[in-house]
Amino acid sequence: MTIETTETPPADDSLRAPLPRQFMQRDDPSKLPPALAALAEQSPVGRSTLPDGDPFWMVSGYDEARAVLSDPRFSSDRFRYHPRFKKLSGQLGERLRNDKARAGSFINMDPPEHTRYRKLLTGQFTVRRMRQLTVRIEQIVTEQVDVMLAEGNSADLVSAFAVPVPSLMICELLGVRYEDRTEFQRRAAGLLQTDLPIKQAVENLEAQRAFMQRLVTDKRRTPADDMISGLVHHAGAEPPLTDDELVGIATLLLFAGLDTTASMLGLGMFMLLQRPEQMAVLRDDPSRIGDAVEELLRYLTVVSTGLFRFAKEDVVLGDEHIPAGSTVVVSLMAANRDGRHWPEPETLDVTRVRSSHLAFGHGVHQCLGQQLARIELTVGITELLRRLPNVRLAVPPADVPLRNDMITYGVHRLPILWDTP
Repeated sequence: MTIETTETPPADDSLRAPLPRQFMQRDDPSKLPPALAALAEQSPVGRSTLPDGDPFWMVSGYDEARAVLSDPRFSSDRFRYHPRFKKLSGQLGERLRNDKARAGSFINMDPPEHTRYRKLLTGQFTVRRMRQLTVRIEQIVTEQVDVMLAEGNSADLVSAFAVPVPSLMICELLGVRYEDRTEFQRRAAGLLQTDLPIKQAVENLEAQRAFMQRLVTDKRRTPADDMISGLVHHAGAEPPLTDDELVGIATLLLFAGLDTTASMLGLGMFMLLQRPEQMAVLRDDPSRIGDAVEELLRYLTVVSTGLFRFAKEDVVLGDEHIPAGSTVVVSLMAANRDGRHWPEPETLDVTRVRSSHLAFGHGVHQCLGQQLARIELTVGITELLRRLPNVRLAVPPADVPLRNDMITYGVHRLPILWDTP
């Protein structure tokens, strides 16, 4: 099946959205974008066009998505295959394609290159570190709720809780100094918009890389018990990781560990606050919150752009012949609502029996920090429901601004109220 975009290609000096917005724009978090829903209804693999006019294949079926994400015939190397990088010319193109920009960006690599970085990072997620981080998450969550309660009975849950919790956690993980955390958060936010001019996007990227370079330099001089120090001084890293590799890895960990979790905390609570009967189930029985987190991850799937893959050879997927070099996009949010895999997939049910989903991807690139994210979400939601009596929206749901201008979907603000003793 072919779904054609109705968009006009943007001007050459703008940073094109990764996908046509008709496949990303969610005006209702409980529903898929209409164009994406139509494609998924008619075929689990469909052909359309990218914003610049190049063809691509959208994968919206659960089984087909798992197949692509585990098939070595599909590459993750966007620097080599992505049409956007091929077409960028001049100084900007060189900056985005050079070895410095690519170094350490293992999410955009294939085995065996990817395997080396993955193994080094897996070694940093030790049982001891995870135990320490769990205790620290509980402390951070408690402290943030304490601040909210001390300031009254209302707050913007995004700025007061959903962003600070994972931000402070990723700072702990990477070893960012306390006095540098405000700059860290500001730099991170600038990299997530999808509608910036290319020049500004590159400037943001270079500013973020400069910040990370200072962090790496600090860890080389004064190592501590954090992940960057562990990678800098890893005896098994042969050859030793360069500064450019460490900067690339740190930047990826920032994206993976901050914005997606922050988006899930804000958007997950937005959904629960509109379903008081489901929120009551969790408040009455907190042991259900772990399963509820899995259902929220499935239902909301905040990575709206999906995962890009590129056919290294001719491949037949479903009823589609995909030529070598073609772009394939795995829509995680559509795959996570595949009616062939879940009964009533359009319904959010916090009592649903836990089953596998694709919110963290699949295959060799499956998210390394998924357990940490699960802990943050479980502890965060548990404490909000426990300590904020009769927590509720302070505005009508229609007045909550949605994040359709960012790589990850969510809410920009979430005004809430709760009862005081």
